[in-house]
Parts: sequence; C-alpha cells; structure tokens
Amino acid sequence: MMTFLTILWAVRTAKALLFWLYLWQLKEYHIGRFIDHFRTAKGKQIFLNPLFIGKVALFGALFFSTDFAFLLLILYALEALQVAKQAYARKLLKPVFTKKTLFLLLVSIVFATGFAQDPPSLLLFDVFTPVIVSIIVLLFQPFAALGRQRIIVQARAKRDRFKNLIVVGITGSYGKTSTKEFLAQILSKKFKVLKTKEHQNSEVGISNCILRELKPEHEVFVCEMGAYGRGGIKLLASIAKPTIGVLTGINEQHMATFGSQENIIKTKYELIESLPANGVAFFNVKNNYCLELYNKTAMRKVLYGQDAKFSGEENILGAMAVAKELGMSEAEIASAVSGIGNAFPGVQMKKGKDGITILEAMYSANPTGVLANLEYLKTFPGNPSTGLRARKILVMPCLIELGSAAKVVHQRIGKRIAEICDLAIITTREYFEDLKQGSEKVVFLENPQEIIERIKNTTKSGDVVLLEGRVPSSILTFLQ
Repeated sequence: MMTFLTILWAVRTAKALLFWLYLWQLKEYHIGRFIDHFRTAKGKQIFLNPLFIGKVALFGALFFSTDFAFLLLILYALEALQVAKQAYARKLLKPVFTKKTLFLLLVSIVFATGFAQDPPSLLLFDVFTPVIVSIIVLLFQPFAALGRQRIIVQARAKRDRFKNLIVVGITGSYGKTSTKEFLAQILSKKFKVLKTKEHQNSEVGISNCILRELKPEHEVFVCEMGAYGRGGIKLLASIAKPTIGVLTGINEQHMATFGSQENIIKTKYELIESLPANGVAFFNVKNNYCLELYNKTAMRKVLYGQDAKFSGEENILGAMAVAKELGMSEAEIASAVSGIGNAFPGVQMKKGKDGITILEAMYSANPTGVLANLEYLKTFPGNPSTGLRARKILVMPCLIELGSAAKVVHQRIGKRIAEICDLAIITTREYFEDLKQGSEKVVFLENPQEIIERIKNTTKSGDVVLLEGRVPSSILTFLQ
C-alpha cells in the first residue's frame, strides 16, 4: 500500500509545487506582495478550508495509529484524480518555465523525495509545502540577486555606449503602458524606436531589453518603469538613463507594499529627480499628486492633458506632448494619432455574440483605471436600430495591494457602479460589501459558468459588458 500511496502523493505534490512556484513568480518574488496575497479571500481560502484543516487533524492522528493511513490513501486518490482532470482541461496553475523556476522546481522535488518514507512524513510535507517552497525560494534569492546585479551592470555598460540615444522614462500608478504604447507608435513615424515589452518594466526586464534588443540604429528608447518600494524607480533610471520623464498619475495602487501614500509619491518622483539638468519632466494635469509635484519641480517641465475630454484620454495627449518635444510637427503627430485604432486607453472594444459589445480591460486593475473605464462604459447609449438603452454590465474582482486604503477605494468605486451599471458581478469576496453598498445590482459570483449564465440571461443586442481586471478568460471566450 505504501508504494501506491507514495505515487498518489507524488501526483498531488507535483501540482502543489507548481502552484507555489507560480504564485511566487506571479508576485515577482517580492515577499511583501506574496504575503499580501493571503489577506485576500482566495489567499485565506488556501488554508481555511475543510481539506487543509482535515489534513492537519489527520497528521496528528497518524502518530497514534497507522490505521488512519487508509484514509490518507483515499484522500490522495481523490486529489490525484482532480489533478488529472485539471491537467486534461489545461487548468493547472504553473509558472512560466525559466531557468530560475526550473532550478527551484528541481530543488523542491529533490527535497520532497526525502519525505517519501511513511504516511506521517508524506502528510508532513503536504501540510508544510507552502513553507518549504517559500524557504527554498528565499534561500536562493541572494544567488538570484547576484545574477540580477550582473545583468544590470552589463545593461548599464551597454547603455553608456549609446551616447545619442534619447530615453523617455514613463512611470506612475496607472497609465504607464497606454502612454508607452501611444508614444512608441507616434514616434515610430519619424524615429527608429525601441520600447519595453509587456511586463518588462522591472530592473531585469529593462536590462534584458537593453541587452537583447537595443541596436545602433535605435534613436529613441521608450521605457516603462514600475516598482514596489522606495528606491525602485531610481534604480531603473540608473540603468536606462532617461533624459525625458513622464509621470502619468499617482493613486493608492500597491500601497500594501509601499507602506504609505507618501512613499508611493516619493518613489514615482524618483524618475524626475534622476533626470539630467537639461532633461524635461512631463506631468499629468488631471492628477492632483502630479500637479503638486509639477509645482515643486524646478527643472524644465510640461503639464499635459488639459484638453482631455474623458478620463484616460490624457495618456494620448501626454504622448503627443512628448512627440512635440522631440521635434515632430503637428501634422506628423496628427497623422500618427489617426492610425491609433483604440481611442480609449487600456480598453479593447470587441464585437460579441448576439450584438453585445465587449470592453476588455483585463490586463490589470487599479482604482483610477476602474473609475475611468466606468466613465467610458457610461458613454454607450444603446442600439440605434431599436432605440433601446444599452444595459451596462461590469465583471471584476476586488482590487488588491491597496493596504489601508482598500476599504475607502472600494466604497468610492461602489458608488460609481451603483450610478452607472445595471448589473455588476464581483468575482472575489474580500471587499464585496464595500462595492455593493446595499445595491441589488451588485452580486457576488466566482464560478465562471454561473457568471456566464447570469450574463446570458441578462443581456440583449446593444448591451455592453466591461471585463475589468483578472476575470476568468472563459468568460471572454463565451462572449465572443
């Protein structure tokens, strides 16, 4: 029986190791972001569920009698069956396999084999898998840091060889990616442009972009910069060495890792402080924090976004302002902007089944972005052929990493949901009551199939569905 038990245990353990490495990678190996995950409803559910609690109880029972080993066999058989079903449906959560994750996985597997001795040992590793994997990750972080530092040094050295390269650094709590994409597209009409790719806004991402993709023919490097703590943007600026800095906006996003709003403001302003004396700083006039920082900045500076007609349009206007600074004419800029298909930053508008319009904003979610997308949702009047008003449906999870500001932020968003939406489906529980605010239009559903059924039974031709943040991809697949 022990051999069969070990095989079943190995199957569920493989799934567990992949999941925990996936979670660490998702949180970019940042311990603050990793810990903050367990403040969410899904994070708490990992441990506060009958299965985990039952395993803890069974672990104690196994020390007193091996008769309970048969229960463990049944338990692992059911878990192995579940793993097989998830693998067949391609729903297993696993990390992107890099050299680092493969190495950590190998070390974790080797460590796990040392527990394949008896039922109590198997269950011991099972219960403590999160702790064991986390210790392995953290033990090898110093080595990862050395590798990261080596890449940074190489990237700095290569960047220094490009004396005439114009670098535009873009940072903020929101609007970074949209502004980067708009600016790169506009500038490409006149210059040879390199831009950081999606999820390439960290020190390793920017360094790899410079090392692998920066070529002598490049004239402008548009560099998105993200950070989770003080000194982070300063480090990125020391690698890319921007001469132009764009501050797109500041809000409460990632306050859980920054610790305070003041720290967020100071970190974003590190970009401006890192600019050379002859550099130019651009600030979003629609953001109060940016306006305050603009007023305290002594170097050459530009306010942009004054003519924005809707929230988020300032991202295009900021890109246009930088393009003008780099010598593009009004006609060149206008021609480039006319080629930008999606007029609303961060949202892709798609045609769905049965005449439904889909607004996809599933890349990420932050307070300002959610509110801006709600305002955009509000602009859809309905079906002109029938004269019926468009029902407006929102699907979104609660926002994460907002720290002490989370409750107030969700209440603010909830107020706008009540004013704009006919139905709001919230997919995570932690701040659901703050979003609901007593409205019958706001419901909690986490099962993708139930969400799909609710949308199907609610919508008609001309209605609009906004998918905000990380919602199950099966919902988008159904709607299209």
